[in-house]
Amino acid sequence: MQRREFLKTSSLTGAAALTGLGGGTVRAAEGPREFYELRVYEMPTGNRKARLNDYLAKAAIPAWNRAGSGPVGVFTVLSGANGLMLYVLVPHPSLEAFLAAPEKLEADPDYKKASADYAGRTIDDPAYTRYETWLLRAFANVPRLRVPAETAEKKPRLFELRIYESHSEAAARKKIEMFNEGGEIALFDRIGLRSVFFGQTLAGPRQPNLVYMTVHRDMAAREAVWDAFRSDDGWKRLSAEPAFANTVSATTVIFLRPAAYSQI
Repeated sequence: MQRREFLKTSSLTGAAALTGLGGGTVRAAEGPREFYELRVYEMPTGNRKARLNDYLAKAAIPAWNRAGSGPVGVFTVLSGANGLMLYVLVPHPSLEAFLAAPEKLEADPDYKKASADYAGRTIDDPAYTRYETWLLRAFANVPRLRVPAETAEKKPRLFELRIYESHSEAAARKKIEMFNEGGEIALFDRIGLRSVFFGQTLAGPRQPNLVYMTVHRDMAAREAVWDAFRSDDGWKRLSAEPAFANTVSATTVIFLRPAAYSQI
């Protein structure tokens, strides 16, 4: 496939109506599917930690927004991962936008001015230790990120990041099918298990895998909604379907809280 055709098909999704095994009719959402850049920074402590947050809040996020990407989420770890990690989620409207973002930032005079201190860090005094990047493609049934109502209202919120690894590419595709055509996403929505995004990992560690995020008022609300999900007849039928058996070989659950300047 030619690169132009790949980029075109990567940013579009159909709108066929499907009957989900979990019950009810599932309709693939129309419109372009976003690409998510998930950065995981290993932060230093003390003043250097503050410098990274200052760079993101005052330089990177405004520049990403000006380039057409966002809203940008920034999260610290509550549990499930190294507490020195900082998670940064950047939604891009297309694969082309993801590829163009670094050059757009470097050509942005406001970004260059605001990031001068960050860019000038020395080997003995870096802004961060290391970071890794995951590139994710949004699922067909949730093509764009869903910002929680609590964000605009500046209310407390708990985010849950889940990584589902599979033993083969075929198993990973079946798990994505289970979410989309199988109706698992529709079950989430019906029960009130609020998703922020679903993404298939195209580049990054621990592949093949998928990554998704949910949001809760607090841990008690999280426990209650997951209990409701597990006891739902639709989930019991879907999880017993032989076609979707053994699609997940390992699960990672990370609890996150948003930074004060996070847009999610």
